[in-house]
Amino acid sequence: MQTFKNLGSALMILAFLFISHTNVQAQTQKFESAGAYMNYMGEQYEAILRDFLSYNSSIAHSKSARKVDNKRQELIQTVKTAKQKISAMPPYEGDKSLRDSAVAFLNISYLILTDDYGKIINLEDVAEQSYDAMEAYLLARDMAGKKLDEASDRLNETEKKFAAAHNVNLVDTQSDLEIKAKKAGEVNDYHRVIYLIFFKSYKQEAYLLDAINTKNINGIEQNRNTLLKYAEEGLAKLQTLKPYTNDKTLIMACQQMLQFYQKECKEKIQVYTDYFLKQENFNKIKKAFEAKKEADRKQEDVDQYNKAVKEVNEAATVYNNNNNQVNSNRSTLIDNWNKSVDTFLQKHTPKYK
Repeated sequence: MQTFKNLGSALMILAFLFISHTNVQAQTQKFESAGAYMNYMGEQYEAILRDFLSYNSSIAHSKSARKVDNKRQELIQTVKTAKQKISAMPPYEGDKSLRDSAVAFLNISYLILTDDYGKIINLEDVAEQSYDAMEAYLLARDMAGKKLDEASDRLNETEKKFAAAHNVNLVDTQSDLEIKAKKAGEVNDYHRVIYLIFFKSYKQEAYLLDAINTKNINGIEQNRNTLLKYAEEGLAKLQTLKPYTNDKTLIMACQQMLQFYQKECKEKIQVYTDYFLKQENFNKIKKAFEAKKEADRKQEDVDQYNKAVKEVNEAATVYNNNNNQVNSNRSTLIDNWNKSVDTFLQKHTPKYK
């Protein structure tokens, strides 16, 4: 009985994104054994896996689909030529099941890259606009990956039947490439869980800041309450997460951001609303004061106006100091978050040439 390494484990790892670009020619020669026949296909997937690792390593600091679209175009061509190469393989002893299943897998890959992934790129353009859009973007990626997983499962089953029919012993072991690819997927999945927790509050604060910029007091209060809710929910979720291989940096960076949002809502936002209310009150008093002729103004009018001037000036000082402090703290923590993400991905994403 011939021994052959199971292709299925490698194919499952290729669940969503991979890159390969090789020049190939149609294979027309006969194969000496079923093992050689299967090994020939395995070489194609191993090349894809190598290039996937190289690709994944190069984008460890970016989640942008747009930036890699040029590589996607290369991959589309690679899938087409790979399909041509495998399609040209003869049936093995009249059995064309494995060849046809592999071609079907490549067809699914091609459709995902030209349709589903194209939609994903379009979704990316709007993903940053809201938390729901970001969830839709990530869900589209998951669904595309699921389609490829299902095609891989079908190929894996066909492979097992082909091996059994032609006396080939499948050895289900993982190569160094497969281990690294699986590791890369785990790192990305872990990062995404924490990223969504961060992004939900991050985006909500943007709505709060818009309300502050437009001095919309009702909007400030509504968005403050929502942000406080999201921040506290996020902090609770972080408590349930385990560090990735004892690395707490990503959890801690997200925790610090959410604690900032929590404190901002509880202690800092009131300063803005107090100032806007005093400013609004001052403008009313000023308008009424200036509407009166100087001869008609009473001492109590002057006293009321001067008091309003003092109050609004004091509130403005508190507002500016508060605003400067909040902006400085936010900038520091956002910078720390971004650096923590980069460090985490660089540290844990397997390096590959």
